[in-house]
Amino acid sequence: MDEKTIPLQKYLIQSKIHKVKTGKRWGEDLHYRALFEQTSECVFIIGLDFRYLAANQQALRLLGYEEHELVGMPVSNVISQDDSLGHQSFLDDQSDLYERILKRKDGSTLPVEVSTSVVYNETGEPAYIQSIARDMSERKSAEWVLKRHTQILSVIGDATARLLRSSSIEIKIPEVLESLGLAMDVFCCAIFEINTFAANPFVQVRHNWQRSDKEAFDISAAIESFIPELLKTGGGYFSSLGPDDRSASFSRPTLVAIPINGNLGSWGFLGFFLEENKLSWSISELEAAQTAANLIGSALQRNRYEETIRLNETRNRIILDALPDLLIRIDTYGTILDYSANSDHPLYIHRDMVEGKKLSEIWPEEIVQKIIGAMNEGSFTTPSHMQEFQLPYSNHTYEARLYPISLSEALIVIRDITEQARLNEMKSDFINRASHELRTPLTAAILMTELIQEGGTTDELNEYWRTLKSELNRQKILIDRLLIAGRLESGMMKLEIAPMDVIPALEESLMAVKPIAHKGKVSLSLTAQRRPIQVIGDKSGLQQVFINLINNAVKFSRQGGDVKVTVSENESEVLIDIVDSGVGIPEQAMSHLFERFYRAKNVTIAEIPGSGIGLYIVKSIVEELGGTIHVSSVLNQGTTFTVSLKRAE
Repeated sequence: MDEKTIPLQKYLIQSKIHKVKTGKRWGEDLHYRALFEQTSECVFIIGLDFRYLAANQQALRLLGYEEHELVGMPVSNVISQDDSLGHQSFLDDQSDLYERILKRKDGSTLPVEVSTSVVYNETGEPAYIQSIARDMSERKSAEWVLKRHTQILSVIGDATARLLRSSSIEIKIPEVLESLGLAMDVFCCAIFEINTFAANPFVQVRHNWQRSDKEAFDISAAIESFIPELLKTGGGYFSSLGPDDRSASFSRPTLVAIPINGNLGSWGFLGFFLEENKLSWSISELEAAQTAANLIGSALQRNRYEETIRLNETRNRIILDALPDLLIRIDTYGTILDYSANSDHPLYIHRDMVEGKKLSEIWPEEIVQKIIGAMNEGSFTTPSHMQEFQLPYSNHTYEARLYPISLSEALIVIRDITEQARLNEMKSDFINRASHELRTPLTAAILMTELIQEGGTTDELNEYWRTLKSELNRQKILIDRLLIAGRLESGMMKLEIAPMDVIPALEESLMAVKPIAHKGKVSLSLTAQRRPIQVIGDKSGLQQVFINLINNAVKFSRQGGDVKVTVSENESEVLIDIVDSGVGIPEQAMSHLFERFYRAKNVTIAEIPGSGIGLYIVKSIVEELGGTIHVSSVLNQGTTFTVSLKRAE
């Protein structure tokens, strides 16, 4: 006997039997027989030997038997119990209703609800057994669909929670696809998009899961033939079986694709691959899949928004950190909401140390009031600008600009303008010096002209002419330097770089400065290891360099001093040293010596004339020739300028 077939004794024991008394055998009560045939229930009459005595037409249709085929058949051939299928009683223990499985003639099984009763004769002995079966197929199917739908929704809910809790959605999505694929009973689940920007649209799989017991599956290839249809899918779902052929069979897996709206660019889909080659999903399952697509889409979109926000925050922070300015965000109470500056900024303080404090706690109150402006008390409505200010603990000069963000917040930009202020001061000094340098020879020239017009002795007139020529030449030198500086700034000064002998350029430069040296009783000398010495240079440019340096050496030397020019060389360079025994250069001025318009304080105090652009011109020309210039000095003892030029092969 089949282990899953209910033994007759077990069947009788498990059934809560209703006792019914009758004085006749089965079939003798014609009135009951008529009711038996006309009832809509499936009624079976079973003999005491547990074989079927009769069944009404509804019961015969349910099993597919003719009456003569069923009569005499053991009950165990028809009624069975399979606990492994989960068919259990759903009523309380006192109920006589049980869920059982009927075996039909064609071998199929059918879940039924069975009630039984024993019919007794007049003597109180059992006469036969009456069994009523009700078809539970539709109810069981609905229960299965509901259970599956609940399971899928549970998986979707759990997957959504994991996605929303995760800080890395891209890592969690494959796990979610696995859970969803198992719940939907598919062998592959994927998120893909169709790139429509290429000449021929193609499939790009972003995430996928495949069942481990399946062979490798080319998702893109399986989807490509459906691209035109997928691109037309505006809503609902796409099935490779077609909308009216959900039970058809094909030699390839069935694809079900559900659009993921507005997340993966032009087209995004959640795709399922079924290995049965037919789509047997219910409407509720399709709706659950659509829900999954929507939730995954929302998670992806949230992830994209968060990534965009993170990227913008990172980009903004990088931009802010790259700015040389100090940025302070404050509210109307002057409370610091944000404080951002490079670590090398003079006013750098870590934002954690100042956020929440009032700006007036770290800066003087009067400066804070000027920065905010009288128009912005109570609310920020008007931009303000404080041109220059200094803080008690800093020797730098700053300017401040306030920009309202809203009525309650403003951004203050603090710029270090120390160099700009120093340059402006140098420019002002240069303009004053240049004006003086131009006015002095011009005044002398006008005076000499007037004296020449008045006449005099021959010696007097010759002296007037020499003075006039000297003053005009002095004016010409200054103008030439201004023009050269302008051409260097604009990049319009072009040097003709070629191999040349540096000795003649030095000799001509010494001759040009000799009158000035003679006047100041300063001796000049040139020493070279050999002649000629070839360098890479430009004669006119090098003469500008040497005349400037030798002239400065003479100008800053004391009467009776000497200026020595020495030429030496090594394997790759020619070194020209210009040494004087003059006033020297202060150590704090050394780093600014080659800047435009700069003059050391000891020079200005001594009222030694100069424009402040000569050394700027010298350095620019030397570097243009690929050389370098260095300076060493001892205050009140003298200075050495060393020009290094490339040797010519």
